[in-house]
Amino acid sequence: MADSLRRLVNTASFSVLQDKLESWYKDYHAISCDQNLNRCCELVELTSRIQGQLFTILNLTAREGGHYAGVDVLKSRLLPWLGASFSMATSSVTNDTSLNLIQVKLSVFSVLIYFSTLCNLGFILSFRLREAHDQIEIYKRKLVVLGDYEKQVQLLKDEVSFLTAEKSMLQERLVRSRSPSPLARRSLASSPLRSESPTRAQLTNSSRHARLVSRFSDLYAVERLEAQSLLRRYIDDLEMVQRIIFIATVEAFQAAKLAYRKFRLRVRKTLSPSHLVQETLEDSVVDYIVRNLDLYDVQASVNDVINVMNVNPRISFPPEVDLVLISSFIRETCRVAFAMQTLDPPLDLAFTSDGELYSDSKYRRSYDSEFTAPLVVYHVWPALLEGDAVIVKGEAVTRRGALWRSSRSCSPVRSRNGSPTRTLVSYYDG
Repeated sequence: MADSLRRLVNTASFSVLQDKLESWYKDYHAISCDQNLNRCCELVELTSRIQGQLFTILNLTAREGGHYAGVDVLKSRLLPWLGASFSMATSSVTNDTSLNLIQVKLSVFSVLIYFSTLCNLGFILSFRLREAHDQIEIYKRKLVVLGDYEKQVQLLKDEVSFLTAEKSMLQERLVRSRSPSPLARRSLASSPLRSESPTRAQLTNSSRHARLVSRFSDLYAVERLEAQSLLRRYIDDLEMVQRIIFIATVEAFQAAKLAYRKFRLRVRKTLSPSHLVQETLEDSVVDYIVRNLDLYDVQASVNDVINVMNVNPRISFPPEVDLVLISSFIRETCRVAFAMQTLDPPLDLAFTSDGELYSDSKYRRSYDSEFTAPLVVYHVWPALLEGDAVIVKGEAVTRRGALWRSSRSCSPVRSRNGSPTRTLVSYYDG
């Protein structure tokens, strides 16, 4: 109730009513009859609004007092006033008519109370809705944290499995070293043996293989489309956009493989003084790289890719377009390609060339291809190889006369619909 009364005081409705009355009185003889009636109706409307607010405050005050509080006051003050407000001096109005008018007034009062209750209920529901939205945001943040916890738990499980396997291997070696055979002891002492304990890289090779193949498919399904959307804001030619993304993918793999070779040479040079056997040195180098993938200077590879693409004659784009737009896509591709080099055997992209013969084992046709054409016009996504075997198909666009089609035509290119989003076919059975 106090809030309603405070709002009524703050609006200064009675002051506004008094000002309007004084203004009407000054202009009464200077304005027309219609204008006077409009002024009067405006004052009646303002009075009814003020009266409605007072009835709301009256209702709230009566409810705060309980069921029977204020009954005497309502009988002695409100009901006589309601009756007097509808009493008419004309003899044609009977007592029954006055009673009917009083009943109408009470009905209006009940309706006002009902609508006031609905407004209060609306405020309460709005407040509860805001609370529910806040709770949803809190639960979303908790889900994100929970996802991070699950990743950490999975990493810990991998560590535990690695340590358990290493422990069992060490125990077997300890048992063999305690063998009473002097021949075995002399053999162990005379020649250094390669460690039979598998490294972390060897133990996690299959799981990393499956994860990286899945990540390569995600690059095609998610990051590629995001990069394509960014470039389409500045380049209308969909074919050129797809060429840019494909070349960025290929160049990212080349830059990552070069960085891996340099990084591996540095690690081998650092670890070689502590290893006498070449086989154990190679295992230790790969194991060190697997444990320290975060030491890879991915930004240097991204810069190399962008520099190479800026001078690539197969692609063209407006001068205001900077390939830094897709640097996040290039960065993620470099990371995936670098990690793929630590696998045994490493994963690589299939060799491609425009105008090559379409191979159903390596590619699937894009949605807007000519399905009877035998030649590839350009590639949308490269195929992923493990040795000579295709484990993830790429995507290519086939057209007739691909060999005679210029890849940098300056003529307007008819807009074509892009390939629909779909998951790459994977031959890897995790």
